[in-house]
Amino acid sequence: MGWSSWNTFGVNINEDIIKAQADAMVELGFKEAGYSYINIDDGFFGWRDSVTGKMTYDAKLFPSGMRAMADYIHSKGLKAGIYSDAGVSSCHSISDPTCPGVQGGLYGYDLLDAKLYFDEWDFDFIKIDYCGGSQLGLDEKKRYREIYEAIRQTDKNERVSMNICRWDFPGTWAKEIAASWRISGDIRLDWNSIKYVIEKNMYLSAYAGEGHYNDMDMLEIGRGLPLNEEEVHFGMWCIMSSPLLIGCDMTTIPESSKKLMQNEELIAINQDCLGLQAYVALHENEGYVFVKDIETLHGTTRAVALYNPTDTVCAFNVPLERLELGGQVKVRDLIARQDCGAVSGNLAYTLPARSIKVLRLDAEKRLDATLYEAEWAYLPCFSAIDIRKFARYDYAGTLSGKAKVGFLGAQPENYAEWKNVYSSDGGNYDLVLTYVSERKRSMYIDVNGVRTNLKNLDSGSFDTPADVTVSVSLKPGYNTVRMGCDYNWAPDIDKFVLKKK
Repeated sequence: MGWSSWNTFGVNINEDIIKAQADAMVELGFKEAGYSYINIDDGFFGWRDSVTGKMTYDAKLFPSGMRAMADYIHSKGLKAGIYSDAGVSSCHSISDPTCPGVQGGLYGYDLLDAKLYFDEWDFDFIKIDYCGGSQLGLDEKKRYREIYEAIRQTDKNERVSMNICRWDFPGTWAKEIAASWRISGDIRLDWNSIKYVIEKNMYLSAYAGEGHYNDMDMLEIGRGLPLNEEEVHFGMWCIMSSPLLIGCDMTTIPESSKKLMQNEELIAINQDCLGLQAYVALHENEGYVFVKDIETLHGTTRAVALYNPTDTVCAFNVPLERLELGGQVKVRDLIARQDCGAVSGNLAYTLPARSIKVLRLDAEKRLDATLYEAEWAYLPCFSAIDIRKFARYDYAGTLSGKAKVGFLGAQPENYAEWKNVYSSDGGNYDLVLTYVSERKRSMYIDVNGVRTNLKNLDSGSFDTPADVTVSVSLKPGYNTVRMGCDYNWAPDIDKFVLKKK
């Protein structure tokens, strides 16, 4: 949680602007609400010394120096962030070669720059762009690993928080080295852009958690969007556990935007101790229902978002059992910050265009899930940058949730895995798998290490689902289900349902 200079100021930054934002973060109550980073993006660069290779800052823009800048931020009880690129040039300098950032990238200077930024200048966070890396055709996994190793050699070591700014989900390797990674192109001050970012992150819940998160980019709140769109923006960033980096000028922020971004109940579900990203429990009509556990795993309290991305009204009638909740369920509206009574059976709302309802649900009892969508699965080989080789999430209008997982198999590592298949008592179940395939294919279903091989699975087409049933045994608590094919392509997966015998 914090603030970043790019959305409002671009490269037009200076010492006074950054100080004013640090002051505003404290004086306007953002620090008290949990925001703690002041991040300086592209635009601070001077030149690189031709003899030593050492990077400098622009002394006209930052006359007191970058160490003094970090010291000022720290004096406010905040953390200081800085920017670089994995290649030779920063992003802005590629479009403007006269910009000093043309030599500002880390490539060839990883350790020298890391020691400068974190040991000498005392910054705590770094956003690492990839415009220069892309320009040079570098391998992003190898390149970011090299930068990570350099940062580990500084005095701050693991205390440096690193963000991979790669504009698409880069792959499961990112979690090994970064606190967060971008999953989309740059956000813009535009509704379609916000909707696009949400869509990009919709099926990435399996990759977030344990201190590592999908970064939906900086917040455009406080820069002129209508309130309903700002509520969608902040509500979805919160329930999907994205970093919350304010992108407006905090010295001129409207009161309604300030109140929204300081909503302690929304912040609580973003900063929840479980660190989970909400997943799509239902996608009916054109609306989406997101849900996640908060406070306790498999407990009776869950956060839910009803999201209407359309330009017309959208009715929601959500069976509470699909949210794994039973009995009387107390409802609290987190945006309005008011209790809404209790419901049973169904959760019903009609939402206007471009709007969201973020709810806290407290139930009498927690139910075991019986349905698991394919799009909830963890795909160890998935990368949005190169989706041609490995398993991926695809739209499928005729299937449950209007989504599926395709291109599974062909090698042992290319599988789908659900690690959170829960059974209160354990026991024997029928696992009913729904799949699609236009020709005979093989696959395995592995439950807690016990594998069942299936052959000749053919539904007739990728639009026509078929079922196959396998007997499985679940232990009490969490179970792991894995599906794939070690030697050939598996069918595309829609969902599986568990029926206790």
